[in-house]
Amino acid sequence: MEASVEQLVFVRDDAYTVARMSGDGQPGFVAAGRALGGVQPGETVRLLGAWEEHPRHGRRFAVTGCERVTPSTVRAIQLYLGSGLIRGIGPRLAQAIVGHFGEQSLTVIDAEPGRLREVINIGPVRQAQIVEAWREQKAVAELMVVLQGFGVSPLLAAKIYQVFGAESGEVLAKDPYQLIDRVRGIAFATADRIALRSGVPESSPQRIQAALLDRLDAAASGGGHCFLSPTALVTQTIDLIEQDEDLIRQGLDALTAERRVVREADAVYPKELHSRELRLTTELARLARARSTLTLRSYQEDESLDDDQRAAVTMALTSTLSILTGGPGCGKSHTIKALAATVRAMGGAVTLCAPTGKAAKRLSELAGLPAMTIHRVLSHEPDPDALFDETPVRADLVVVDEVSMLDLGLATRLAAALPSGTHLLLVGDSDQLPSVGPGSVLADLLAVESIPRVRLTRVFRQAEGSAIIKAAHRIRAGDLPALPGGGGFWFEELDDPEAIANRVVHLATVAIPRKQQITPAQVQVLSPMRKGTTGTAELGRRLQEVRNPAADDKPEHWSGATLFRVGDRVMPIRNNYDKGVFNGETGTLTRLVPEERQADVQIDDGDLVTYTFDELDDLTHAYAISVHRAQGSEYPFVVAPMVAESGGIMLRRRLLYTLVTRARSWVVLVGQRNALDLAVHRLGHRRNTTLTARLQAAGL
Repeated sequence: MEASVEQLVFVRDDAYTVARMSGDGQPGFVAAGRALGGVQPGETVRLLGAWEEHPRHGRRFAVTGCERVTPSTVRAIQLYLGSGLIRGIGPRLAQAIVGHFGEQSLTVIDAEPGRLREVINIGPVRQAQIVEAWREQKAVAELMVVLQGFGVSPLLAAKIYQVFGAESGEVLAKDPYQLIDRVRGIAFATADRIALRSGVPESSPQRIQAALLDRLDAAASGGGHCFLSPTALVTQTIDLIEQDEDLIRQGLDALTAERRVVREADAVYPKELHSRELRLTTELARLARARSTLTLRSYQEDESLDDDQRAAVTMALTSTLSILTGGPGCGKSHTIKALAATVRAMGGAVTLCAPTGKAAKRLSELAGLPAMTIHRVLSHEPDPDALFDETPVRADLVVVDEVSMLDLGLATRLAAALPSGTHLLLVGDSDQLPSVGPGSVLADLLAVESIPRVRLTRVFRQAEGSAIIKAAHRIRAGDLPALPGGGGFWFEELDDPEAIANRVVHLATVAIPRKQQITPAQVQVLSPMRKGTTGTAELGRRLQEVRNPAADDKPEHWSGATLFRVGDRVMPIRNNYDKGVFNGETGTLTRLVPEERQADVQIDDGDLVTYTFDELDDLTHAYAISVHRAQGSEYPFVVAPMVAESGGIMLRRRLLYTLVTRARSWVVLVGQRNALDLAVHRLGHRRNTTLTARLQAAGL
């Protein structure tokens, strides 16, 4: 039957879609199926399928085939034009166009676009905008059909078209592997499916080289590794594409000859990571050996510091490269405050910074001094044609907090920007999670014995009574916290993942706010994983429906499998120097304008930022976030599920330790006792890096 899409109800990553429809004598019905993937409100489609009685959702049309067709009735045309699909046309202008051209409206836009100026409020600029958007929409729809033919989610069509435009079809047919590097969200598996269905031989050098690069990328993005051994790389590639070992080694030789990878001893590096590791070694050695720009004078020691803290201050004043570590409640921030005051009293300049906005804000509050993100310290967008920035950062002392979050790329940019003679103090908790990006900078530097360091171990009196800090120190030692807990730490045991998810949502939105007389916004849900019943995606969806439910006065827009609604709490997941927003900041979606295909986000403690609909995959909901994304942040109350689904692959001691220490007043863990036990006793893997060995070879 033929029907119009009225509203999207649900969209999954694999393109499974549930939509409200109307047409063919059906005043309103629900249709569902993967074949609906990519449809948008306002479109007219021809559906193939059968009616079914769903045990939970009732009667609906199970779709097995879906074909887009040109709307033919006046109502369908007006719905289509007013849906926001065509940039520049909103509901009022759609009504004016249809009122003037009737059933010929789409024919006019397609074949006689100059006639659009017959409609009031359409001038040359608006006409050109409408025509361009119309052609783009048609091209994306055609691309969706092609992708469905390859067995690939049609939700990727808009992203591919955004990068390749009119050449998209040719790229899919001739060189789909270039999608991997250039289109966000497309990995080897998707490109390989397209390639094989396009006739690319399974043993082609193109495919083998793409598979080798994919394994290196997976090692970096999934495991934080800077390299793989040749044996591991070849073995993993054989597992991926099931090709002969000799062919794969030939592919590796070709990549090495083309300098797309670098082989060194028993290691294979992506070219970029190899360059960064070499550069970071050079810059750190330069900083460590430089003559200090700081004029040391006698100073009044802070009487509130203990012996270790005084030693840390002295170390930072006399060493141009040093490290301060310690767990929660051990006085790192107070030490930084005393150090900064001392340097300023000597007439020196101090810069305090951290990898994320939340971490910088927290450092500023605790130290009582201004602090910035490292990105803002570096102050401008990096040259896309250069691996490193060399913009000087003018300060006698630079203190970087939350260094466990510092990946190889950001560490290299920062070190390269510091003039020789600047004192660099790196501060962090070595028991927290390592960086999201590749590298293990803090651990690697701590392994270089010649680099001065102080570890603070005393828990100060104001922190001694905290159940959170007690639990954190037990976890760090490999012991289970006292259960069920109390006074700030609590474990509630449940077994069923569905019940756990429901309980997490209830605690975060009803129980804790009511008991503590706070708002739900003061409770942050964290999860060790993204997928599954208790992952960030599903918990975020449930929390959104409770904290920001649908309403007639709240515009919505589906971007892929994510529903954005005015009032949503969101988080940028990528740095955007043009917009001045950085990964890990949070904000509120304040405006959605379908006809302009734009959304406005008010960044907390920042500017109002506009995103086009094509840029919305730079955002994620902030209702439930991963523990990695919570690093550097602190929340009054934290609720988190503990589930050993899929073997609890993400459950590690450092993850649990990091999770627990994100809470200021209370942390409530809900879930399986065996999952908690697994997290406490399972150690993480050692990342493949050679920074330590390089620094030692450089004489440090």
